[in-house]
Amino acid sequence: MKENQKIRLGISIGDINGIGCEVALKTFEDARMLDFCTPVLFASNKIVSQQIKDFGLDIKFNGVRDAEQALEGKVNIVNVGKDAPNVEYGQATKEAGEFAIRSLRFAVNALKENKIDVLVTAPINKNNIQSEDFKFPGHTDFLAQELKGESLMFMVTDELRVGLLTDHIAVKDVAKAITPKLIRNKVATMEESLKMDFGIRKPKIALLGINPHSGDNGTIGEEDDKILKPTIQELFNKGTLVYGPYSADSFFGSDNHKNFDAILAAYHDQGLIPFKTLSFGKGVNYTAGLDKVRTSPDHGTAYEIAGKGKADESSFKEAVFTAIQVFKNRTEYLKLTENPLKKQKIRRGG
Repeated sequence: MKENQKIRLGISIGDINGIGCEVALKTFEDARMLDFCTPVLFASNKIVSQQIKDFGLDIKFNGVRDAEQALEGKVNIVNVGKDAPNVEYGQATKEAGEFAIRSLRFAVNALKENKIDVLVTAPINKNNIQSEDFKFPGHTDFLAQELKGESLMFMVTDELRVGLLTDHIAVKDVAKAITPKLIRNKVATMEESLKMDFGIRKPKIALLGINPHSGDNGTIGEEDDKILKPTIQELFNKGTLVYGPYSADSFFGSDNHKNFDAILAAYHDQGLIPFKTLSFGKGVNYTAGLDKVRTSPDHGTAYEIAGKGKADESSFKEAVFTAIQVFKNRTEYLKLTENPLKKQKIRRGG
């Protein structure tokens, strides 16, 4: 990003038969949003025009061939192919899945080439995106392959942050997947993200137990005693403020989560059910640990209301603001932590 240039925010359009395009366009119908960033939608003029008309939105967009050509103060559209599928609201079609992945690939390539600064992904359908060329259960796993770093699925609001030890895997496989190495990696990623992306100098992290009541001293499974507890103690002894394991059933209801900067849940629903219950509509899915910033809203395609103009853009708007703030925090953090001697060597070396 050039000095004095607004953050260039890329948007992969997601499933065009869901609510993704609708909430993205509703977000930027508010012209004040253009004061914060320059949006670049990876979609098609045809699809965007249709959805603007269908939802009676007051938006004029600027078609560009490349994200680098995006104009500030405009909603910019990069066409991701000549043939755009027909929109069939509420339907899970193969064509919509293929277009969602085409949009995602274009957006990620632009992110890797620094043509956009951050990426916000609209919701996809995890079934109709599958193909010989795309065998990922969702955005996070694909981004982990394409971008550098150790990825962490991190659900965030101003008051609550919940990360996952394991994300899109079957419940029957959870206990086997959780190892001391995985715990160390995820805790390290979470701690670094809290410092770099959220400005928390010495974060406190809570781990939730794998089994009910964290195993009840081995009565309901031994994983908590044999894997979680010793690893947590090891990390704490090395200076990381990590605590637990806590029994997941009472942790949020007792407001214990308010004592920590972030919570690391053992598996998907253990973390996302309380998060979405407490924060639905305000939550953001952030992929922490990568060398680029990516966020998304905390909801899915919502086929049941697609095309009806009822979709609430609040979570998408929060995803935009979070991406912008994380990018700014990270940029400032990296400036402050740069090694002055290293910079001096670079200058001397020409």
